[in-house]
Amino acid sequence: MSEAFDAVDVIIAKRDKKELSDEQIRWVIDAYTRGAVAEEQMSALNMAVLLNGMTRREIATWTGAMIASGERMDFSSLSRPTTDKHSTGGVGDKVTLPLAPLVAVFGVAVPQLSGRGLGHTGGTLDKLESVPGWQAALSNEEMMAQLEDVGAVICAAGSGLAPADKKLYALRDVTGTVEAIPLIASSIMSKKIAEGTGALVLDVKVGSGAFMKNLDDARELARTMVDLGTDAGVKTVAVLTDMATPLGLTAGNALEVRESVEVLAGGGPADVVELTVKLAEEMLEAAGRGGEDVRAALQDGRALDVWKRMIRAQGGDPDAPLPVAKEREQVVAERDGFLTTMDAYAVGVAAWRLGAGRARKEDPVQAGAGVEIHCKPGDQVRKGDPVLTLHTDTPERFGRAKEALSGGIEIGDAAPEKTSIVLDRID
Repeated sequence: MSEAFDAVDVIIAKRDKKELSDEQIRWVIDAYTRGAVAEEQMSALNMAVLLNGMTRREIATWTGAMIASGERMDFSSLSRPTTDKHSTGGVGDKVTLPLAPLVAVFGVAVPQLSGRGLGHTGGTLDKLESVPGWQAALSNEEMMAQLEDVGAVICAAGSGLAPADKKLYALRDVTGTVEAIPLIASSIMSKKIAEGTGALVLDVKVGSGAFMKNLDDARELARTMVDLGTDAGVKTVAVLTDMATPLGLTAGNALEVRESVEVLAGGGPADVVELTVKLAEEMLEAAGRGGEDVRAALQDGRALDVWKRMIRAQGGDPDAPLPVAKEREQVVAERDGFLTTMDAYAVGVAAWRLGAGRARKEDPVQAGAGVEIHCKPGDQVRKGDPVLTLHTDTPERFGRAKEALSGGIEIGDAAPEKTSIVLDRID
C-alpha cells in the first residue's frame, strides 16, 4: 500500500523545529505500530522531539494516536465512580498497595493497572507477587467483577491498551530518549486515558530517585499530563512529591508489602501514611466523594479488610508469611552525628543489585531481597549504629550493593531542616 506521508519528511520537519500536523502525527504512530516506519526512523524522530519539544496540540494528538492504536476500557457499567493514581516511580514507593483498598472503603472503584520494575525503581506487580498465590493477570471480566465486588484491583495492564506505547517505550529505553517530557507524558497518559477511569491523580516524583531531578522539570511534566487528561475529559490532578530520600523504611518486594500492611493496620512510617492519606483525599475529591475522614479508615481496620479481600480475590493468601531473604548484612554509621543525606537513587540501585529489581524485562527478581532503612535524614546516630540492613539470597551481591551506597549516606554535625513530602499541586 502507498503511504500518506514519507517518514523522512516528518523527521526533517521536527529536526528543523517545525510543528507536525495532526495528520502527520496520526500517520507516523499508526505506520510505526504496523511496521511501515522503521525503528531507526522512529529513533530519529524521538530524538528530534527530545531536542525540540512539542506544542500542547502536538502532544494531545500524539497521545490520541497512541490510544487509537489499541482498545479502550469502559467502566460505565459499574455501580460506583472510578478513580486511579499513577506514580512516575521512585524508591520505596509502595503507596499503591495501601492506597487502592483505602479509597475503595468509600465506595469508589480503583482499577490500578500496574507494571513491573525496571532498573532502580520497583514495580508494583513484583511487590505483590511476593504474596503467596497472588496472580497479576486478570481477564477484563474478572477485573470488572472484582471492582464491583471488592472495589479495588491491582493487576497487569492488558496488551490491548495503547500497543504503540509498548513499542515506543522499549525504543526510548535503548536510544537515550526516555527523558523527553512529551514522550513521558504521552506514554503515561495514553495508557491512563485508554484505561477509561473517570478521575486520575498523578504523583509526580522529584529528586535523585525520580525521573525528574528538579522541580521545574517536574512541574512541566505535571502540567503537560494534567492538560492531556483534561483535554480528554478525565478529571486530572497532579501532586509533586519528594523523592530525594526513599519513601518509608524499605525498598524491595516482600519488605515493601510488609510495610504496606503495617500502614493498613494503622501503623507504618509517617511519610508513607502522610502520602497515602493525601493521595486518597485527592482521589476521592476528584471522584466527587471529598470530605471523608481517610485516616480513620486506616486506624479502624476498614482499609485492611478491603486489602485482604482484594488479595484473596486474586488467589493470594493475605495471612501467609511473606518470603524472607536467606542472607543479611548491616551498613553502620561511620561516626557520631546526624544523618543529613540518604540518597534515594543510591538505595534504589543497592536494592536492585541485591536482586529486588531487574536489568532486562525477562530477568527474575528475588521476593525477599532489598534494603531495610533504620534511620532517616534528621535522625541522630552513634558510630556503629545500624543505618541499613541489606537482604539477599545471594551473598556475593553484597559487595556491589555497598558500592552503590558509596557517597549516598552522609552524616553531619547538625540535623538538616525538615522538609515536606508534598512540594506542589497542579490542577
